[in-house]
Amino acid sequence: GGAEGEPRRSHSTPVPASHAVGAGDAYLAAMTLALAADAGLPTAAQLAQLAATITVADTGTCVCRRQDLLAALGTGADEGGHPALVGADELAALVDEHRQAGRSVVFTNGCFDVLHPGHVRYLTQARALGDLLIVAVNSDGSVRRLKGPDRPVNPVEDRIALLAALACVDHVVVFEEDSPARLIEAVRPDVYVKGGDYPPEMVPEAPLVRRLGGQVRTLGYVPDRSTSAIIDRIRAHPVGDTVGEGRPA
Repeated sequence: GGAEGEPRRSHSTPVPASHAVGAGDAYLAAMTLALAADAGLPTAAQLAQLAATITVADTGTCVCRRQDLLAALGTGADEGGHPALVGADELAALVDEHRQAGRSVVFTNGCFDVLHPGHVRYLTQARALGDLLIVAVNSDGSVRRLKGPDRPVNPVEDRIALLAALACVDHVVVFEEDSPARLIEAVRPDVYVKGGDYPPEMVPEAPLVRRLGGQVRTLGYVPDRSTSAIIDRIRAHPVGDTVGEGRPA
């Protein structure tokens, strides 16, 4: 279930009993890692189900490798049959297909360094403003230039994998620049969404979006502030302060 108690369902792929050994361990391990990375429960469950499916897809040792999980996320398709993870060079043609089908496009961008419930609420609200949501993610080099040499905490492969697993996100694309202007020109979004408590007129990309015929919306949320707070809390813990340390087994 989600944060509000609404039911969610994930589906497994049937396999012979001889292949299924270790599926539960893989599920629990993947869910634990996702929750430890501050993923929401629905996202953690989706990743866990996918990890279990990968490990039982064939005979042999029950192992879900990181690259296998990323590859599985990259081949996942939305309702239009398109992959969740897309390249910047193919984005314009993909958006044209959506528009020909009568879909309105919502676009947002950010670092999404430590994915947490605030991000999920923000992206869910953004998705509700149109028919599909495209999320542009800063590359590792771009994050370092914007946030400092100790960021990002999570590499871009991990950040886009979690975003692509969210039900509210239709497409994820990585950009190397400090500004998403080039992608905005390629997408020509019907709605450009930014997180913050400031008016749309203060959004740097607003003039470009409006010139291309789109509207700008700001949602009352500042993603980086919460991300920074989480990172500060983690760094504040002493190195030896681990859960259960010193307790009898």
